[in-house]
Parts: sequence; structure tokens; C-alpha cells
Amino acid sequence: MKRKYIGLVMGLIASLLVTATSSFAEEQPELLSFKPSNLQWEKTKADFVAPEISTCAGCHPRQYEEWRGSMHFQSFQDPIYLGELNLAIKAVGKEVSKQCEGCHTPAAFVMGETAELDFDNLSPLAKAGVSCDVCHSIKRFTHWETPSHEPENGSYVLSPGRNDDSDPRGFVRTKYGPFPNYEGCGGGFHECVESPKHLTAELCAGCHHVYHYDKHFPYEFTYGEWKKSLYALNGIQCQDCHMVDIDTFKRSADEYIKPKRSEYHHYFNGANFLMYFLGKLRAEKEGDTKLAENFQQKYEMAVQRLQAAAEIEIDPIYNEEGNLYKIRVRVHNRRAGHNLPTSLTAVREMWLEVKITDKKTGKVLIQSGYVDEKGELAGDTHIFNTKGTDEHEIFQIDPWKVVSNAEVGLIPPKGYRDIVYTILYPPGEGHELDVHAKLRFRQASQKVAEKLLTSLPKGVDLNKWYGLTEIPAVPIVDMTETNTTMMTTGEPSKEPNLIDKLTTGWSHVPKSSAAKEEEKK
Repeated sequence: MKRKYIGLVMGLIASLLVTATSSFAEEQPELLSFKPSNLQWEKTKADFVAPEISTCAGCHPRQYEEWRGSMHFQSFQDPIYLGELNLAIKAVGKEVSKQCEGCHTPAAFVMGETAELDFDNLSPLAKAGVSCDVCHSIKRFTHWETPSHEPENGSYVLSPGRNDDSDPRGFVRTKYGPFPNYEGCGGGFHECVESPKHLTAELCAGCHHVYHYDKHFPYEFTYGEWKKSLYALNGIQCQDCHMVDIDTFKRSADEYIKPKRSEYHHYFNGANFLMYFLGKLRAEKEGDTKLAENFQQKYEMAVQRLQAAAEIEIDPIYNEEGNLYKIRVRVHNRRAGHNLPTSLTAVREMWLEVKITDKKTGKVLIQSGYVDEKGELAGDTHIFNTKGTDEHEIFQIDPWKVVSNAEVGLIPPKGYRDIVYTILYPPGEGHELDVHAKLRFRQASQKVAEKLLTSLPKGVDLNKWYGLTEIPAVPIVDMTETNTTMMTTGEPSKEPNLIDKLTTGWSHVPKSSAAKEEEKK
């Protein structure tokens, strides 16, 4: 009898263990990976949701409107990006797109919606790009688990919810945010989990630290630039500059004062004014006046950020005899917490436009950085960028080709770069020179923009989206400019005609009319 009782007990325990093990196994989510992206999805019964009135916007209307019209909102509808993506797929295959889509539309990507790049058949969730449910479903970071042991290529785990058989839906949506949970948080639609890391630059890092999909070369290094800066040292995070208004941004950058909670907004505003410009055109075409106004506001904010970021100084340089023969233009990065420019720095164009005129004679001594009738910059222009190369040391700008930098000409946070202009034929003592310098910026050159905007995937039509029948001139923002005068010293040039003929090997010196006439002869 005793043995029988013991047997029954042991059988019951074994049964309970099997049941518990089975239940435990059922509750464990599946962790899916998507190489070459480092994004992972903790797959449960909980789904991702598009930001609509019935979901996010109903309870968070202010945050929704701030996000709507932002670069996160447009991250998968940027035609420059889509043209580049389409070219990459044609060049090296569809697999490479995983790295891009893992950051440009993460939720739809992990659910398999972007397997075919067809914009006629994408869901609202896919078109929403980096939506509410993306950032607030980041359960943990996997930055240390990457090949570089740093954030890169979407190093996050997305988990929109957990399995729960006690809930009629079979799951509970979980949203992660920077503030403590409270009773009623989520309004029954989701539960709230406090995530202090949502207040740090680590939240942004995984998608703003991009490495080559195969050679593992870092060609977008925005997070790394910030990490080595005084901003990081003083505790100023990405959110403290890009999720606030202009005045708060300036205070964060100038005084290293963190914003109050009430000063944060879901603007995600940076320098990409081109997309706000295009977004407004699209909203107007679709008759959405409110969204068009939203884009206009974001456009103005982006321009103001660019115009607050840098400063120019102009100083004379004298030789040993005390003669003025060079002029230094110093460009300061005053408020950008990363390099100027940043991101795809082989594509971005930030350059100096300089003109030096002899006020006495009206003669232009130096003229550099002007845009020609085709929208291209003259060859003597100084551009602050990187010059990337492929493995054969050939200059390239396409991200899938760039595996090294031959030259890095960026301006670090709180740093500066000097560009020196030599006056090859000084007019002699007593001449007043007018020196004008302007720092200008655009997302890409006209040539690159035309290449990308004529390489768009199926379903992306510039006329249908924006009402454009031809590729427009790429907009340019004048970031800052300054003007000064200085008196010349020393003797005039002995052989001005000879100098005029030196048309090669001298940066910043245009051909004179005399030289052009000589060439004709």
C-alpha cells in the first residue's frame, strides 16, 4: 500500500513537471534574426500596430502629430534613400536590403512585408517607417554582441508584447518608455515598462552607426562621433538636441543643460530639410493641409538648426616681410553634437563659397564655391566631406561599394577646420579687400540626386507623390556667412599676366578673361 501511494505521488509530480515544462515551453517567445541586419524580433502572439486614431494617436495626439511629419515618419518614404536602396539591390542582391530595412521600417521588415519592394502594396505599418511601435517595442540593446562590440546596423531586440493565456487575446502588448509605470498606464491597450535606456543615446545608436554589410567598414558613424565629444562627456544625449525646439537645442549645446521633461517633443529633427520640402509637396497634392503645415514647421526647424550649427571667422596671414598674401577662413562646429556634416558624408555636400574683391579696382582676386548652371560645384570648391574608396582604391559614394576612406574632411563637435586661400597676384599696398565667406549645405549634389531619383523602385512615382514632372534643383541652405575688409601691404605682383596663365595646380584661382583669350589664340 505504501509503495502504491509513493508511486501515485511520484506519478503526480512527474505529470505536473511535464505540464509545467510544456506550459513554460509554450510561453517562450521565438527570437528571430535577420542578418546582415543585427535586428532581432522576440516573436509572440502580440502584433505590431500602425500609429492611428484607434491605436497610438487616440491617447497620444500631441506626440502623434509631432512624429507625423518627422524624419522617422518618412524614413521609408524618402526617395533619395529608396533610389539608393533599389540600386544596391540591383548591384549586390536583395539580401543587402535587410540591413537598410531593419532601420528604415523595422516592424514591417521583421514581419516579412518588405520581401518584395513594391510600394503599391505596402501596409500603413510599413509606410510609417520608424513608428511609435518601433521605438517603444525595443526591449533591450544588443550593442555589445555585434562584431564591433558597439552599436551597429539595428542592434536591438523588438518585442511588442508577451504571450498571456489569461488575456482573451492570448497576449498583452508591452510598451517600453523612459518614465515610471503608473496605475492605468496604457489604458488597457498595453502595459507600460520603464526603460531608463530610452533616455540615452544608446537608443539611437543602433541605427545611427552603420557598417558595411560585408567588409564591416563604418560609413555612418554619427553615434561614434558623439561618443568622443564634449557633449557625451557632459551628459548631453541625442534626445537633448533632436527632440526639443530650437531654443532648447541651443541651450543644450551651449551650456550643457539637460531639458526638462516638458521640453521634450517627438520632433526627431535634424538637417534633412529636403525631405520636409518634398513632404510638404506631397501633403499639398493629397489635400492634407494640416500635414503640409506640419512639414513646413519641420522644414523651418531643420533650416534653423543648420544655421545655428556653425560659425565662420576670417583672418589675414602675413609672410615674413609683413605682406598680406593669404587669407584664412576658419569654420567652427559650434552646436552639432557630431561631425559637420554627418551620416552619409561621401554624399552630403557642405562647402565654402568665397569671394575676395579688390574694392579699389573692382577686380575679383579669388572666387570659389559657386554653383554652375547645371547645379554642380566648381572643381576648386572646398567641400567638407569624406572621400570613400572601394577595395581597389577607386573613389566611390555608393554605400555598398565604400569600404575605406581616403580622406576625412569633417569638422568635429566643438572643433574647427581652417581653409587657406592664397592671393597669387596681390595688388600692392593700400588696397582694401572685401572678403565674403558663406557656408552652404545640401543633401546631395545635383548629379547624385538625379541618379537616385531616376532609379526608384516600383510604386514610387515623383509625379504621383509630389507632382514633379522633372528632377528639381536640389535645395541649398546657407548655414552662416560673414563679411570683412582688410588692407593689403607689400609690393604688387611683378608678373600678373604670367600668374593669370597658371590655370592648373592652383586651387581657388579662376581663369581670368586674359587667360581664356590666350587659350583661344
